[in-house]
Order: sequence, then C-alpha cells, then structure tokens
Amino acid sequence: MRGGGGGQSAVCAAEIGGLSGVELARGLNRLGVGPGVSARLLPGRAGNQEVRGLRPHPGAVRANTCCELPASQKLEQLNQYPDFNNYLIFVLTKLKSEDEPTRSLSGLILKNNVKAHFQNFPNGVTDFIKSECLNNIGDSSPLIRATVGILITTIASKGELQNWPDLLPKLCSLLDSEDYNTCEGAFGALQKICEDSAEILDSDVLDRPLNIMIPKFLQFFKHSSPKIRSHAVACVNQFIISRTQALMLHIDSFIENLFALAGDEEPEVRKNVCRALVMLLEVRMDRLLPHMHNIVEYMLQRTQDQDENVALEACEFWLTLAEQPICKDVLIRHLPKLIPVLVNGMKYSDIDIILLKGDVEEDETIPDSEQDIRPRFHRSRTVAQQHDEDGIEEEDDDDDEIDDDDTISDWNLRKCSAAALDVLANVYRDELLPHILPLLKELLFHHEWVVKESGILVLGAIAEGCMQGMIPYLPELIPHLIQCLSDKKALVRSITCWTLSRYAHWVVSQPPDTYLKPLMTELLKRILDSNKRVQEAACSAFATLEEEACTELVPYLAYILDTLVFAFSKYQHKNLLILYDAIGTLADSVGHHLNKPEYIQMLMPPLIQKWNMLKDEDKDLFPLLECLSSVATALQSGFLPYCEPVYQRCVNLVQKTLAQAMLNNAQPDQYEAPDKDFMIVALDLLSGLAEGLGGNIEQLVARSNILTLMYQCMQDKMPEVRQSSFALLGDLTKACFQHVKPCIADFMPILGTNLNPEFISVCNNATWAIGEISIQMGIEMQPYIPMVLHQLVEIINRPNTPKTLLENTAITIGRLGYVCPQEVAPMLQQFIRPWCTSLRNIRDNEEKDSAFRGICTMISVNPSGVIQDFIFFCDAVASWINPKDDLRDMFCKILHGFKNQVGDENWRRFSDQFPLPLKERLAAFYGV
Repeated sequence: MRGGGGGQSAVCAAEIGGLSGVELARGLNRLGVGPGVSARLLPGRAGNQEVRGLRPHPGAVRANTCCELPASQKLEQLNQYPDFNNYLIFVLTKLKSEDEPTRSLSGLILKNNVKAHFQNFPNGVTDFIKSECLNNIGDSSPLIRATVGILITTIASKGELQNWPDLLPKLCSLLDSEDYNTCEGAFGALQKICEDSAEILDSDVLDRPLNIMIPKFLQFFKHSSPKIRSHAVACVNQFIISRTQALMLHIDSFIENLFALAGDEEPEVRKNVCRALVMLLEVRMDRLLPHMHNIVEYMLQRTQDQDENVALEACEFWLTLAEQPICKDVLIRHLPKLIPVLVNGMKYSDIDIILLKGDVEEDETIPDSEQDIRPRFHRSRTVAQQHDEDGIEEEDDDDDEIDDDDTISDWNLRKCSAAALDVLANVYRDELLPHILPLLKELLFHHEWVVKESGILVLGAIAEGCMQGMIPYLPELIPHLIQCLSDKKALVRSITCWTLSRYAHWVVSQPPDTYLKPLMTELLKRILDSNKRVQEAACSAFATLEEEACTELVPYLAYILDTLVFAFSKYQHKNLLILYDAIGTLADSVGHHLNKPEYIQMLMPPLIQKWNMLKDEDKDLFPLLECLSSVATALQSGFLPYCEPVYQRCVNLVQKTLAQAMLNNAQPDQYEAPDKDFMIVALDLLSGLAEGLGGNIEQLVARSNILTLMYQCMQDKMPEVRQSSFALLGDLTKACFQHVKPCIADFMPILGTNLNPEFISVCNNATWAIGEISIQMGIEMQPYIPMVLHQLVEIINRPNTPKTLLENTAITIGRLGYVCPQEVAPMLQQFIRPWCTSLRNIRDNEEKDSAFRGICTMISVNPSGVIQDFIFFCDAVASWINPKDDLRDMFCKILHGFKNQVGDENWRRFSDQFPLPLKERLAAFYGV
C-alpha cells in the first residue's frame, strides 16, 4: 500500500483503501478540516485562534467556506499553519478514539505534505514528526503500522537519510524487540526504505550501513513469523541486481538461507525466494551453477504453485535462464518435465475468463470505456534503404507480443508461460518439437474450448523458433486453423487470428490459391466479427499478412477495401484506431496499385469524414495522420483532390504546438507544455504528402510558412521533433527545392550539429537530408563541406553503428564527393573500406547510383586513396545487378585502369584472392 505521486493533495486511492471523493471529504471533515475543529487537540500552541478562525459561524451558509473548497485547495490553505502537520501526526499516532481508516488518512495527508512541502516545515515540527513515527512503528493496528512506515520512507526519500542519522540504527535495533508488532512495523519500514533508497544505502554518504544491515536481515530468514521472513528476504532482494558489495560478501550465506526457505508454507516467502533466484541467475550464475539441477527441479514445482503470484514469479525463471548462454546445456535434460508445465500454464484460468468476459460472444454494439484504450506511441519517420534481402527487419517489431489480453493485468502466468515457450523455442529450435508435438496433437483437437485455445496459443508461441521443423505439418495445420477462425467461442477465434499471423510468412510463400486466398477470405470475415476482441485480433493479424504479402494482395484489393471500409461504420473507438493501422499498412504494402479511381472513391470519403470530425487536440489524430501519410504516399497524384485541407491542418498543428511550447517556456506556471506528438505526427504526414505528391506540393509550400516552422522544429530540444523535421526537409528538397534553397545557409549548420550518433534516428535523418541537399546544390555545396564531412567520416568508422545509419552515411559521403570531388577525395582512404562494405547489400536505386558515381569521381581525383582497399571496391561494384550504361563504363574504366597499372601478373595474384562468385561476376560483366 504505497505510492501516491504529485503534490500534497494526491492521496492515492489505493493507499486509502479506495476512498471516494465523498469519503475523503468526510474524512477531512472528521479530521476537523471544516466545521467544528477542536483546537485543544493540537499538540502545538493551545487555543490556536488562526485554526479556529477557519470555522464558519454556526448556521451561516457561505459559498466559499473552507469546507466547500476542493480538498487540494483546503490542504493548501491549511499548510499555511505550522501546527497543521503536528495535528496530522497527532491524529495518526495518538487519537485512538478515532477509527483506523481516518487515522491512516491523516497520516497519508501528512505523507503528501512531506512530499510537497517538507523543506518548509519548521525544525520543531520535523523533529516531532520523526520521533512520533519511531515511537509508533509498533502500533497494534497493521494499517497504522503500514501508514507510519510509508511516512518514514517518504521522509527518508526526501534526502533525509543523512539528516536522520538515528533512523536506520533505531529501526535495526527495533527488529530485536520481543514485541511482534514492533519488529514487524520496523521491518515493514525498512523494506520500503530499501526499495526507495537502495542506491544511497550503498554509498559512502551514509558510511555504508548495509555492512551491518545485510547480515542482520539474513538472521531473520529463520524467524518464526512468516511475515517477518518475507520482509527479510524482500529487503535483501533489493540489493541483488546492483551487485551491492555488502551482499556479495555474504552471497553464500544468502543462497544457503534461501534454500532453507524453499519449502516455506507462506506464499509471500516462496514468491520472494523465487524472485531472488531469478535475479541471481543474472548476477551470480557462478554461485547457482553447482546447485542448478536442484534449483531447476524446485522452480518446476513452484511454476505449478497453487498461489498464482508464486507461480508467475517462478515462471520468470525460465525466461531469464533462456537468455543465459548455459541455458541449452542446463535445461536439456529437464525439457520433458518443463514443456508440459509451461503448456499447462498457458490455459486461461477461470478468473481470466471472467475478467475477459469470455462468455460474452457479441459485444460489438457496446461502446468502449476510455480507460481500455491504451495510449499509442507514434514512431517517428526514419529514412532507410531497401535491401536485396528485404523482409529482414533490423529493428524488432513489437506487434508480435504473445497474444494480447490487455484487459486483464498486463502480465500473468499465461503470458509468462507463453513468452518462456517462445524464447525456449528460439534456444532449442527444432529440438523442442519432440516434446511439443505429442502435446499439440492432443490439445488442438480437444473438445473443451479452453484446452483447444491453449493449444493454438502454443502453436503460435513456437512459430518463430521452430518454423523449419513445423513446415512438414503446416499443410495440415493451416487449414485446421483457418477452420478454427469460425469457432463458436470468441476467445478461440481471436487467438487463432494471432497464431495464423505468426505463420503468415510461410502462407505467402506458397501458391496464392492454396492458403493465402482462403486465409484472407476468413480473416476479412473476422474483421467484421460481432465480438470486439476478435475484430481487434483479426485487424492486427491482417496487417501482418499485408506486410508479408505486399503486391500479392493486388488482385483482391476491391474485396479488401470493401471490408475495411464497412468496418468503419461498425467499429467502436478502440478498434477504429487499429483499423487505421490496417489501412495504412495496406497502402504501404501495395503502393501505387491503390491509385485507381474506384479504390480512391471507396477509401477516401470515410477517412476524410473522420478527419473532419476530429478536433485538433484529439489524440485519435495520431493514428489517422499516420494512416493518411501512408495513403498519400501510395496514391501519389490520386491524393491531390484531398491534399489542400490536409496540408493546411498539418501546418496549423505544427504552428499551434510551437506557439504553446514558447508560452510554456516563458511562463511555465501559467501555460502547460504542449503534447509534441501532435507536431511530430503532422511533420510526418507532410513528409508523406511531399513524397506522394512530388512537384505537385510546390504551390502548397509557396502559400505557407512551413519553412519558417521547420527552422524552429529543427532546433527543438526533443529528438523526435528534430528527427521528423529532417525527414521533411529531405522530402521537400526532393519535391520543390526552389523553396528550400533560400534557407540552406540557415539549415546546414543545424544539420551539422545533429550529426551526433548518440541520437541514432536524428543523426540518420540529418545525414540523409544532407545527401538530398547536395544533389540539388551541386558545386554550390562547397562552402558547407567543412561543416559535415569530418563527422560523417567519423560515423562511418564507428564500431557498432546501426546498418541504416551506416548506409545513409555512405550514400551522403558519395553524393558530397559527386558534387564536390576536390573537397572530399583527399579523405578517400579514411572511409573507402566501410563505405564499400555498407553499400554492397542495398538495392540498385537512384541513391545508390549517385553515391557510386561520387566514389568513381573521387577515385579518379585521388587513385592512391583506394589502392589498399581495392578488393572492397571490386566487391561493391559486383553488388550491382543492373547499373546504367554510363556508370558501368565508369566501373570498367577504374577496373581496367587498375589492372593495367599493376600488370597482368600482379592482377592475377590479386584476383586469386577473390571468392569465386566475385571473380566470375567481374570477368563476365567487366572483362577483367
């Protein structure tokens, strides 16, 4: 029962047992914050006239009595009275005639005052509160003890551990009290202090109290009270992850004591033991290894514990172990026992089904409650190159999370078991299948829906790790799953959507009529399901299928759009947001194939209708703007009839956000900070428009102040704003450079200062924009080369730089060398090797073309710069599938020039080092 953020009025409902506003007011009234305050209760000055003066005259009705103010204002007023806090501690600790919830509430109000105003408390008040806390830590009421513990912790976390030197020694000595309540109260407070102030406890500031505290805590692992044993383990657990030295000195004793508690009858103790072992896996695997067999056996039992909290804590063990290199060897002999335990944990419990309303099949007409709608985070635009092996994503996508029962607690035994099976499938790959397949046979065709549902989840969980081994079974399994999409239980239909999406890659690799067409047909029916959870799962699964299938979907576009547009009229709020994503992904996947009058006529009216309905401050604009951005890029000129109002609104959103940010900077008390996501998403949609409309955006740019706004955005302190503004700068440079050119002198220094790989995506987009600008500027780029070249060469030589950034850096260096070879060529030797290795994998396109022209021009200016790394240049040249004729001639010239320079014999020796495919390719294409 802890927490409560914010100012002194933020009395957290959980802490006060879920008190409503009415009860809080009533509690405050009882506390005398309102009519009838009795001044004689105050432990400070007797007969305090000021406090008494707050009381309205009997019978008088005033519109603005203290009692009728909001509680927070009332507390603000009362905080002007130094005695008020004395009064609150008095009610908490001394006023036994009041009921416990009221006394506890008084303590929690005091706790919030400490958070907000502690530095203003008079010394006498502070000392009185501290001594009262320590004197009452052993109150006979568990609620009052816990409240006093929270108060002590809050004072300690205000930097007071240094100013309260007797706190820790006193609490530690109280642990030895004969009185159970005192020992338990002191331990409760210590546990909270260890949670909140772990770092300072392990620092010289306090003279390292842990050297005394940790051995002390270990003594209590064997205490007769389960509550005390639990506190003791929880206290020590706070210091495992940070590898605190005081704990490391006693690590063997700690582990020994943990083992002694393994069979404890108290669930809370077993939970803390499991938690400790999970953390020790990461921190002191060396100490656990000799006991690993027994620990695994123990965790197998605990993963099946009757208490779900213990089982969940134990299940984390398998997730953590799977990340350790020794996992494969350690667990192999336990798999026959472990896999059935995990699979069993993947069944919905009765309580899950109640919470998920598993018996409600049709709920599509019930509006969503707003708290069910998770905040969405916009992923700002990052410019990346296309690869020959496209489809291999560099960044993890987070759409693949293990089945999304997001209405129950975010993490439960079912999800943890499924995640553990997923990671183990990635560790053991197909070696896992002999343990899984017999179970799957039983589960997938089971007559009980709960069992069948868990089998479908198992099948989805192993998809990534065991894909190769599953292929022989998929021709039978996929049709079975497609059938399960029309199961009568909604929870079966929804998990089937997810599992099928995990096999979408395989489905798409088969002839389209075999599986893709039936799967798509059934998924589209599920998008129009009468159950909201199924609609959501189907929409997400369909988006995954779209990404895998891309242009394979073109023949079915009319049918797909029909369904998605019909869903607009059917969906409640939450699923509408997921529908936008499915439409945006469709546009990304089929591109210009969407640009047909009949498709535009189906798709655009409902989107624009939603767009017109939403207010500027409505966060639903985010997913809609993202969706429109993809649609605009795909439709290209087809988007022209809709572009003006969309463009104008985006510019307005940027302008409004910047204006509010300026007000907030100038007067933070009066103006709140804006939500900059509105600006980021608007910038990204403008990028989409520029990319889609190309030169057609020119008039819109001419009639707006977007370049002035961009200049401000490029200097914003929030990285995501800069990231999106650089993407837009690059896109506008390509679309209508005549408007960008007058600003180049202002923009280039800003781009130069953002070539900082600490912010990967900002640096990436700034780099890309510089490359686009250089192509347009030509020789006029000369004065700006010193601002950027050294940083770019540094980035391309950095170890562990992400692929996307390396590629864009290489392209930009090549382009700078293309327009200003004399300035860039002298540095050729410093970047030629990483330049060649990073560009060998990207597809033939305009950007690669200009970059390679640049490198060839630089080689002709500074041939000695390439000599040492010529083999890398040969390899990069061979990566071209189909260079333009004049570029091919440039390659030929350099290759033959080099060969003639060294002579036939040296060339033969040199080319003998080439891998055979490279040798053959150069001979076939370039005759060397």
